[in-house]
Amino acid sequence: MANVGRREFIALLGGAAAWPTWAGGQTQGKIPTVGVLWHAANAEEEKFPLAQFRAGLQDIGYVEGRNIILENRFPAEQPERFYALADELARIKVDILFAVTRLAALAAQRATKTIPIVFMAVADPVGSKLVDTLARPGGNITGLANMALELTPKRFELLKEVVGLSKAALLVNATDPAAGRYVELSNMAVGPLGVTVEPIEVRTPDDFERAFSGISEKGLQGVVTTQDGLIYNEQPRMIRLALQHRLPLIGYSREMAVNGALMSYGPNNAAMFRRAGTFVDKILKGTKGPGDLPVEQPTKFELFINLKTAKALGLDISPLILSRADEVIE
Repeated sequence: MANVGRREFIALLGGAAAWPTWAGGQTQGKIPTVGVLWHAANAEEEKFPLAQFRAGLQDIGYVEGRNIILENRFPAEQPERFYALADELARIKVDILFAVTRLAALAAQRATKTIPIVFMAVADPVGSKLVDTLARPGGNITGLANMALELTPKRFELLKEVVGLSKAALLVNATDPAAGRYVELSNMAVGPLGVTVEPIEVRTPDDFERAFSGISEKGLQGVVTTQDGLIYNEQPRMIRLALQHRLPLIGYSREMAVNGALMSYGPNNAAMFRRAGTFVDKILKGTKGPGDLPVEQPTKFELFINLKTAKALGLDISPLILSRADEVIE
């Protein structure tokens, strides 16, 4: 895995306006509290990103329970719970709200206009109306975008190169307002390659069985995932179903490839969650207000290939493609 550092990200330039006095701001001498709104059901399901976020805080001197407190909340992918838990964190007056995924960020934004918000794993923060611009977010919010929309077509290209497919499924969460944009961008990019894209919708964990049966029945030759909390949370089920139906699947995080997806391509998620600690630190120290702290985007993307899964699917991946991988999992 690549080293974690600033060079992995680009901060879009913004002004350095003074941080306004936020009503929920830190009081001198008080241990700061960060309210963390996750998307899964418990700390075990969030253990990887939670460990990376804690490590990022430790990198800059914060030790949980000693000089920082984390108030973790887990909505279990239930939309109404995102809003209820965001309201709860605002009521207890945390010093910062750290919101993971677009829905968590929207819930946090609705819950407070005064407590600083840092979002994480959001595909299109401008289109989602979380920020005014990436360079100058405005209001009480900033964070790290994941370029999920822009990277989806590249996953189709990689799957085409490895599998030689002509028609593939795009697995989308139908409740995501960006679902249509994922389909539009993918069709524009892969049409010239002779690949047709068919969106396959899920809304709840119970939809995955039906979705993969449908993909198989339609004769689609592979699956590309969109970047979404529900899909991330259901990756064990999703990967099991892909193998069961003998479908090559490309995801967006290293752990998906490690867990059995044929491939994954995307930013270094571990680095991004560690990097989020710097946003927390800057806001707590008053270096910049959230609205003047530019949204960051990844600039380094990693390709992982699972050879064990390739063999199970009867695929022979060329040495040239293997040589381009950041890691080959055997």
